[in-house]
Amino acid sequence: METVLAILLAGGAGERLAPLTRDTAKPAVCFGGVYRIIDFTLSNCINSDLRRIFILTQYKSLDLIRHVRDGWNIFSPELGEFIETIPPMKRLRDDWYLGTADAVFQNSQSIALEDPALTLILAGDQIYKMNYREMVDWHRQHRADITIATIQVAPEEALQFGIAEIDPDHRIVGFEEKPRHGHPTRSVFNPAMVSASMGIYVFNTELLLRLLQEDAQNPGSAHDFGKDVIPAALDNARVIAYDFRDMNNKQARYWRDVGTIDAFYEANMDLIAVSPEFNLYDNNWPIRTRMVQAPPA
Repeated sequence: METVLAILLAGGAGERLAPLTRDTAKPAVCFGGVYRIIDFTLSNCINSDLRRIFILTQYKSLDLIRHVRDGWNIFSPELGEFIETIPPMKRLRDDWYLGTADAVFQNSQSIALEDPALTLILAGDQIYKMNYREMVDWHRQHRADITIATIQVAPEEALQFGIAEIDPDHRIVGFEEKPRHGHPTRSVFNPAMVSASMGIYVFNTELLLRLLQEDAQNPGSAHDFGKDVIPAALDNARVIAYDFRDMNNKQARYWRDVGTIDAFYEANMDLIAVSPEFNLYDNNWPIRTRMVQAPPA
């Protein structure tokens, strides 16, 4: 997908995952034995034929940068492919990144130089298998300005997520952050469930750069995609929901944000059952890195 630029946000301190993040960034924490957390998002990119990738780093990034250098040296620059780790350069102000949107905003020049038609925003600290190509195709099919990946969760779990209100034509018309009233808006994809934002976005790049500029000029903003940029765009942009299709090929859709020690432990336990809930060794959607050779399926 040569018209798509992927941006992985990998600068979080991961304080709730301490002490595992004492000396390294959360995306560089080992997971499933020989892998790093970031390997899962990068594998999704490669399996989705995305080969132009920026990784935005910040917190204790040396280990992460070395892992990407040594484990992901699989691209062909002569074909226009790259994976670049970009440290915060204080290009626009003297502060470090103030939020997810600010991290991308401070790299606006790098994005503009690549001139992608679409920009895919991803988190580098989640465990899941997803075909981003399908999401991009959905974005184009629905003539969206912004597409947000959503996952179906049970209504009683809604208070853990940002819940999208979606029209029958899949347009997102509202968000409710961690609703506690017990009556969250049901999903248009499955009325028995609710649709939670996964923090994965496809933007028309021209609109993205404009929205980031407007957000940067708002002194009351937290400069976060989910809290600020997306809600501000709902009235004036066509924002579409994409229902997550799990390439893990299990009965339940698998997506984990391993943000705490308990969540990290439980996700690791998902790997060791006789029939693991998350399959590391699926040759149809492999977890890739040159630093290891996966056992045969």
